[in-house]
Amino acid sequence: MASSFRVRPAVPADGSFLGDMVVEAANWRQGGARPRHEVIGGDEHGRYVAGWMRPGDAGFVAETAAGEPIGAAWYRLLPRSDPGFGYVGTGVPELIIGVKPIWRAHGVGRALLQRLCEHARTQGYARISLSVERDNFATTLYRSEGFAVTQRGPGRDTMVKLLR
Repeated sequence: MASSFRVRPAVPADGSFLGDMVVEAANWRQGGARPRHEVIGGDEHGRYVAGWMRPGDAGFVAETAAGEPIGAAWYRLLPRSDPGFGYVGTGVPELIIGVKPIWRAHGVGRALLQRLCEHARTQGYARISLSVERDNFATTLYRSEGFAVTQRGPGRDTMVKLLR
């Protein structure tokens, strides 16, 4: 299936699609239906896409051979004063990933995750973090890619991968 999509660097014009992927990530459960304006309009999730692409942001978009975007993974450096769900410290990028439901379990998330982690490593980051709800099936992917739980929270865990 890997040959049925390609991964390219995200650009400023991808901001709206990244917003769509935040909504997919927030609605990962079967039948999840929080509307876009509710997810993106709130500070909890809006911080991951507001003002994309600002200094320090980096990401990748997966798309079909026809150019249809199907998933994205990106990171942001969030300040201690406005931390994200997976904040672990100043200078540690927080990863966000979303894949359209029909493309899940086809290697899209893994390809995006690997590409983004490699990019973060080449940019000199020693670690990268993310937050995942405890019962999310993606936890298995993150563990298989070297992420480990560093903090447990109410219903969700923060995971970190060492990049060096």
